[in-house]
Amino acid sequence: MKIREILAAGRPTLSFEVFPPKTEDKYESVEHAALEIAKLKPAFMSVTYGAGGGTSQYTVDIASSLQAQGVTPLAHLTCVSSTHQKVQSVLEELKARNIENVLALRGDIPKDGKVEKDYHYASELIAEIKKSGDFCIGAACYPEGHVESVNKTADIYHLKEKVEAGCDFVTTQMFFDNNILYNYLYRIREQGITVPVIAGIMPVTNVAQIKRICSMSGTYLPARFKAIVDRFGDNPAAMKQAGIAYATEQIIDLIANHVNGIHVYSMNKPDVAAQIKASLSEIVD
Repeated sequence: MKIREILAAGRPTLSFEVFPPKTEDKYESVEHAALEIAKLKPAFMSVTYGAGGGTSQYTVDIASSLQAQGVTPLAHLTCVSSTHQKVQSVLEELKARNIENVLALRGDIPKDGKVEKDYHYASELIAEIKKSGDFCIGAACYPEGHVESVNKTADIYHLKEKVEAGCDFVTTQMFFDNNILYNYLYRIREQGITVPVIAGIMPVTNVAQIKRICSMSGTYLPARFKAIVDRFGDNPAAMKQAGIAYATEQIIDLIANHVNGIHVYSMNKPDVAAQIKASLSEIVD
């Protein structure tokens, strides 16, 4: 099923993200975790794509396993380190597996700085996917602005380019203050961007995640969230419980304010996904 059709129903939806292993010996455990999350019957599940396409086959394989379990998969595809030939190869594989949803991303620049010259922006990848088959195409958006954008206005302009290239919906980078998203939605709607926006929520269950988040994206951490980390950061079990509770409160507030699409960055943790789903049992089908 195409994700744009799922979103068009207008009901609250809960989806989860998983990421494939970096090495073959970890594949079985990662697939097991993904299939455990699939038992929660989310609206869909996304499967990330390694830098440079190094785990592209794992992405397709896990997405295919999810589909076999009756869960709609969303396969990530990045382009900055890929050639046109590589992208076409992945798209043909997705078509062969009847996977019809793709999240099109530029991807992070590798640490060694080696990139291909075929693509520079996600909008170029979106346009190519649009021409390559009957895919439902998603893209990323950044309520706090992409770290490489000169300002938020320029970032919204680039989002508009993605929409005009053919993306059907967008998913946000994680955020911890819902007001940031509400302000962002107002600004993009003013610019005529009307595609569905899915809110990306990260349940922070350990202090290491906080350090990684801040170093990579500079995400704003509200005082209420910082207080949780300060109070419970040295107690792993308490931090996990508090982090899940904080994410759940965010989700409830979002749905109450008619942000129906919720995508949880569940970090391959079935227990975290299950606790969030259980806390929303009367709110999300």
